[in-house]
Amino acid sequence: MDATSSSADKLASKTASSNSLDSSSKSSSLGSKHGAENGQQRDTPFVYLDGEEDQDQKNDVTYVCPYRGPVFGALTITNYRLYFRSLPLRDQEPPVVVDVPLGVIARVEKIGGATSRGENSYGIEIFCKDMRNLRFAHKQQNHSRRTVFEKLQANAFPLSYSGKLFAFAHAAAAAQPSTANAAVSAGWDGWAVYEPLAELRRLGVPNDMWRVTKINEFYGICDSYPAVWAVPKAASDDFLRRVAQFRSRCRLPVLSWMNPRTQATITRCSQPLVGVSGKRNADDETYLSYIMEANAQSDKLTIMDARPSANAIANKAKGGGYESEDAYKNVEINFLDIHNIHVMRESLRKVKEACYPTTDDSKWQTAIDSTLWLKHVRCVLAGAVRIVDKVETMSTSVVVHCSDGWDRTAQLTALSMLLLDPHYRTVRGFEVLIEKEWLSFGHKFQQRIGHGDNKHSDADRSPVFLQFIDSVWQVSQQFTNAFEFNEHFLITIVDHLYSCRFGTFLCNTEAERVAEDLKHKTISLWTHINSSLDQYLNPLFPSFTHGAELVLRPIASVRAVRLWRGLYCRWNPGLCTPQHGCQRTRELLSKQDLLFKHVNELRLKLNNRSNNMQTTTRLASPMH
Repeated sequence: MDATSSSADKLASKTASSNSLDSSSKSSSLGSKHGAENGQQRDTPFVYLDGEEDQDQKNDVTYVCPYRGPVFGALTITNYRLYFRSLPLRDQEPPVVVDVPLGVIARVEKIGGATSRGENSYGIEIFCKDMRNLRFAHKQQNHSRRTVFEKLQANAFPLSYSGKLFAFAHAAAAAQPSTANAAVSAGWDGWAVYEPLAELRRLGVPNDMWRVTKINEFYGICDSYPAVWAVPKAASDDFLRRVAQFRSRCRLPVLSWMNPRTQATITRCSQPLVGVSGKRNADDETYLSYIMEANAQSDKLTIMDARPSANAIANKAKGGGYESEDAYKNVEINFLDIHNIHVMRESLRKVKEACYPTTDDSKWQTAIDSTLWLKHVRCVLAGAVRIVDKVETMSTSVVVHCSDGWDRTAQLTALSMLLLDPHYRTVRGFEVLIEKEWLSFGHKFQQRIGHGDNKHSDADRSPVFLQFIDSVWQVSQQFTNAFEFNEHFLITIVDHLYSCRFGTFLCNTEAERVAEDLKHKTISLWTHINSSLDQYLNPLFPSFTHGAELVLRPIASVRAVRLWRGLYCRWNPGLCTPQHGCQRTRELLSKQDLLFKHVNELRLKLNNRSNNMQTTTRLASPMH
């Protein structure tokens, strides 16, 4: 739909869309599947989503494309997206289209002033969370910049202007009969993907050594933990309350995963509050012994502290620290050398500088290496592999923590569970993994991403979850047939991490999501994905399901970890990788299936002909 379409056209478009799961969502994947051409998305119709309304339109705006140069066209701002479409100069030339969900925008700045005289020197620059910047030039005499700037501020950062995120308007409008409701009726309700008790039963809990408790049902013990926990059977609820007091943010160790064969477990928590004086807590020490004793295969317990040892020691000055092997009997502690959120934020900023908008081929590898991003990803992978080795090879239970247990801890538990359990390598299983290890255990998505607020320099922002998705992609490149989902699935998750179209990644904790009633007031991303699964499936997975390894052990070395160009470089036409490889594989496999079918039909005909000939021979025999 053209940005200058009439109200009637818009109404027709909305009617044609009529739901939140329409084809425009493919464009909101921001070029992930449909690719980028000359640094921009391929031209797709602008179909309004449910709840999406125009906020401003300008027909005389110039998009300053870093690859094609200035392009004149029309700019539309809705409460969900910024949409630019160039005016055609020649009929055969496709228009340049920029389609960006406003949730992707990190900050908006005015460039130039009343005295600016250079061409395209007066306008707006937009800095995005998805590795690109956009620049639009305005004519000073039209005074169009002011209203565009104001509308962008109000709709990209609604929480800073007493507004609400688009996800609420989207779900409210979709409450009418629509494909969204049809998806729920068909069993695709994303909010029902993860059911804690069902997932624990799948792991074999409750059992002789582990029980389920709802002590935190109203989030009174720990407001950043889920309502349902699995804990050692030997620990009473009163005992758990005491243990919680000795852990940062009251995040005591609770079960993440159990090996059904050996009973070796992965539990997660935050750092103990030992402080500079090296305080001890008998309840906490006893509790860790309960976790160790719940595994009859080993008389040891391994603690994987995600931090560099120097950082863990420094945390003692703030009242935190780590477990002493002298105080905690039969416990060994390992430091995994994964740096904090501030280091990761700076590292990703350097990746953006290296990938967009221009690159120096002669210094490309040096520029990427200097970001240290691949080194950080390698550390996460290596940490997960060490956990897998302890749990699977040594049959030893592992406790994982960092400082507060909601960033690096989630990376390590989720990734190690993905490597250990094939269930989490399916589409539904991966959705459960994110719901469980990231959402229910309180990764602070609101603070780390900055949904709807204009505090772009907030020190709490960090690409921790993005780094986890990158790590999953790294594993999928080493084990191409072990995952049911494809790269487009991962990129779609990243895109909607920012888009604010769905409620899945809103808020910081399970308690906040319950208080906001997101389950009823927003639509889940999984509803959207599960209603159109075909585009997210790995075509190699079905043929190799039975031969796939149960446990994956990726190579966590510098030579094996590489930059994810399909994500970080997709806006740079000189660096982006083709996105059609998966589709081509699917087409070839489809042709293979047709050939197999044809061969089977010919065999059947041959067998029938052979049987007929034998029958004819018997009837012609003198014996009959």
